[in-house]
Amino acid sequence: MVSQSYTVAFEGVEARLVEVQCALSEGMPGFAVVGLPDKAVSEARERVRAALGALGIALPMQKITVNLSPADLPKEGSHFDLPIALSLLGAIGVVPRDRIEALVAVGELSLDGRLLPVAGALPAAMAAAAADKGLICPKGSGAEAAWVGATDVTAPETLGGAIDHLSGRLPLEPARPGLIEAIAHPRDLRDVKGQERAKRALEIAAAGRHHLMMIGTPGSGKSMLAARLASILPEMRPEEMLETSMIQSLSGLLAEGGISRTRPFREPHHTASMAAMIGGGRGARPGEVSLAHNGVLFMDEFPEFPRAVLETLRQPIETGEVVVSRANAHTRYPCRFLLIAAANPCKCGYLGDAERACPRAPGCGDDYLGRISGPLMDRFDLRIEVPPVRYADLDLPATGDSSTEVAARVADARERQAQRFADHPEIRVNAEVEGRLLEDIATPDTEGRDLLARMAERVELSARGYHRVLRVARTIADLDHADKVRKPHIAEALSYRLSAVAG
Repeated sequence: MVSQSYTVAFEGVEARLVEVQCALSEGMPGFAVVGLPDKAVSEARERVRAALGALGIALPMQKITVNLSPADLPKEGSHFDLPIALSLLGAIGVVPRDRIEALVAVGELSLDGRLLPVAGALPAAMAAAAADKGLICPKGSGAEAAWVGATDVTAPETLGGAIDHLSGRLPLEPARPGLIEAIAHPRDLRDVKGQERAKRALEIAAAGRHHLMMIGTPGSGKSMLAARLASILPEMRPEEMLETSMIQSLSGLLAEGGISRTRPFREPHHTASMAAMIGGGRGARPGEVSLAHNGVLFMDEFPEFPRAVLETLRQPIETGEVVVSRANAHTRYPCRFLLIAAANPCKCGYLGDAERACPRAPGCGDDYLGRISGPLMDRFDLRIEVPPVRYADLDLPATGDSSTEVAARVADARERQAQRFADHPEIRVNAEVEGRLLEDIATPDTEGRDLLARMAERVELSARGYHRVLRVARTIADLDHADKVRKPHIAEALSYRLSAVAG
């Protein structure tokens, strides 16, 4: 007697359908799971045995073989418990087999039969919808999975509840999607005294998703500025919410099974490892660059990060995706993030202060910032110096626009970009434009072209730097409600690109 159910195995943010076959045969009684399972999947047989025992269901005195197909695909995670249990229940006639085969199942079993939430319910629901099947998962994962409206989601609390539902004795209502509303940002950009140039750079970075490098003495407000960036970013669009939530689902970060409209803000410590930043480890899980997808990656004390970690950022910044390579698989994760980096001008932090600078000044500055390679520094669209704020200025009343006012301008600029790239769905912001399309939308007027040509020749601007200046100028023009890029836009873009302190 052979019964089958379905579940998924995760490859990056993709969920591949897995057939769970259960066969009962004559021979020495036993319970074997085959098909390249990891330790957690192999141990599922003991959890299934105990959970069925708690329900008063005894295993037959036969040889039980569970095969996970395709057999050459690695199977990892505790979410295989529920499909294995359902496949076995179908084989012994407790649950109708046709009901089981119409579903994709994910869930971990406790020894008393409770169903525990698992990571990845959202991509599992998408895979179920693609296969024209329903999804059955633990109650704690139902609100998350129900966001995929193309499939019915059933979320029982226990294995007994799943059996009652599938047998028709006590049908369950479909799960409803949860929602986490966008939170109000307690930090306002107006809280920052002075630093008007830095605030302007933040606005440009948010409007076009341009990477920003801030260099300044300790206490000048770099971290304070970065923390307020979230308050001026627009809410995510539906497709961005889904992409971001799929990554967070795989990492178990979706609170209360809901989807947040707020963009991610990740700030890893400078001791973070390569696997923590880029992804990897057990199961090739997403790293910080992917968890910041469609949001912000803030890296404070940028030169203090290991050189190897910094250099691995170069490819994700350019391509918007990262590939975690392993001997048996290559896992891809999206990572279109806004990188905000902050650094002191030197090791002691007071390079420009003759009274407080260390004896190694000014050579210590070159050594310290020299940890950031030229190719990586070239990928920052905006580079600014954040000077120290005078004590007298701290007593002055708040000046400048509030986060609400800046956010309105950013949202308006983003909307102009959305309309501009309506025929190019792969492009969402100016920072992603390249090739002929960049020339079409960002070619400056005659005066602007002459200025850009003179400066590019004077400072030997690289081809990448040239194009990044055009992208930033296009964003400045959008904030200015200008259809064409003009000389003032080019001049401002160049002023950020050619900052003396950033080299």
